[in-house]
Amino acid sequence: MRVFDAWMQPPARRFLTDPIFASLTRWLNIDPASLPDSFPPDFLLHAMDAAGVEQATVSAWHGPSGVIISNAEIAALVKAHPDRLVGLASVDLARPMEAVRELRRAVEFDGARGLRLLPWLWNLPPNDRRYYPLYAACVDLGIPFCTQAGHAGPLCESEPGRPIPYLDQVALEFPELVIVAGHTGFPWTQELIALAMKYPNLYIDTSAYKPSRYPRELTDYMRASGCKKVLFASDFPMLTPAACLAEVGQLQLTDEARARFLYGNAMRIFRA
Repeated sequence: MRVFDAWMQPPARRFLTDPIFASLTRWLNIDPASLPDSFPPDFLLHAMDAAGVEQATVSAWHGPSGVIISNAEIAALVKAHPDRLVGLASVDLARPMEAVRELRRAVEFDGARGLRLLPWLWNLPPNDRRYYPLYAACVDLGIPFCTQAGHAGPLCESEPGRPIPYLDQVALEFPELVIVAGHTGFPWTQELIALAMKYPNLYIDTSAYKPSRYPRELTDYMRASGCKKVLFASDFPMLTPAACLAEVGQLQLTDEARARFLYGNAMRIFRA
């Protein structure tokens, strides 16, 4: 069984101890004070190996307060494991032209294969004007725009993650833009499915949810026409890929749908 995890990020104390993630560490019963100052360089790879994950995306993070996980950190990680990891860049949405230049640099010099920005982190829905130069750059560079759809688990407002009207407008105005919307769209999963059915270039990933918690409408979609539109993802270190993969059998997918979900769809989008 080949597996590509479409949403991972390297663990970092400054990332996991940010106050906005207090709700997540509480849910996961993690004491931020107990976290080490640094994690071993291969910590993420060990989690992949333990789950039998062949390849994964690793994402930089940039928010209004600045860099959380830098593009340089991600580039170094990918350079050390080029056969296992696919880098996703992140940029400063508040400075669109600087962001476009940094995105181009990350793709052309660091080998990044996608852009990830989180609407809840910026409190800006994806149809905000500041995203639009980046969408044009993504199309020009031939890379996907990866984002989050659904409620915000962290202590931020959830409204920017609503699929309709925000992602609907983006997909309509940028038909060439490949969009991967993570976190299942819950509690607006049906809206996200409607967009995936409407737009050929809009996809869903299952990050932040174990299969036992996938919304029923999503699993129904995956068993039918959605077998080509949904990607497996864990959201490591918030969830381990092993914990998520242990429940995949509950989805009752056909062999073909399972292969597409776990590996084929992500390989096609990220050109790994």
